[in-house]
Amino acid sequence: MLRFSVLGALEIRTAAGEAEVCGDLQRTLVQTLLVSEGRPVSGESLAEEMWGEALPDHRANALQAHISRLRRRLRSLEPDRPASRVTIHPAGYRLSVGEGELDAAEFVRAVRQAESAGPQDAERAARMLGEALALWRGPVFGGFPGGTMCQLAGARYEEYRMRAMELRFDAELRLGRHASVLAELAEAHTNHSLRERFCEQLMVALYCSGRQADALDVFRRMRRRLDEELGIQPSPALRKVELAILSHDPALTGDALVPTALQPV
Repeated sequence: MLRFSVLGALEIRTAAGEAEVCGDLQRTLVQTLLVSEGRPVSGESLAEEMWGEALPDHRANALQAHISRLRRRLRSLEPDRPASRVTIHPAGYRLSVGEGELDAAEFVRAVRQAESAGPQDAERAARMLGEALALWRGPVFGGFPGGTMCQLAGARYEEYRMRAMELRFDAELRLGRHASVLAELAEAHTNHSLRERFCEQLMVALYCSGRQADALDVFRRMRRRLDEELGIQPSPALRKVELAILSHDPALTGDALVPTALQPV
């Protein structure tokens, strides 16, 4: 069994350790096949991903040479595997990846499970999302994005990462762990300063930690930033949290649950 990792620099790991992928073109080829998550990719799409506008004159032959090289490399890592992982289909080339072999697929699966969890599953959701977020070792592909397909996949995985953070903070707030997530929430809000959800969660965590003035200051700075950078006003959900803090709404601290004002709209 191989383990493929793209939530960070591309890695292929065997039971004996990490296996090197040599050359930018080979890395782009592997990344493109991996983010397709088992779906065939046409030869034309692979060529564009690998060479961009600098397509070689005999790109079909050049691509086939790289496919053959990848097959040999993967075969050397799994000599007992009965069939090649890389196969040709009418729609293109496919890299077979089983359940548990691609970190990005496992991560997305965990986020989707957490999205369907009920309030009573907050402890399990917090633990599951914490483990899923720990899969990230850095930027998708380690800052080597490849072509358009890989860039779009990277953006998709990054959005799932933001969603996972939001869901985990929700679960922690439901469990009454306001103070324990303050530092992480402040960092998330700083790094993603226009993402209102992090702002809402930080405001609630501050308020429930006895820091009402700081919570309202976060709102004021967010309102100013939205106006100056985007020319818009805070969303109804964010204003609802501000009003709840100003009125000392008991829902903010009641029953150790995320307040109604904080729920997605």
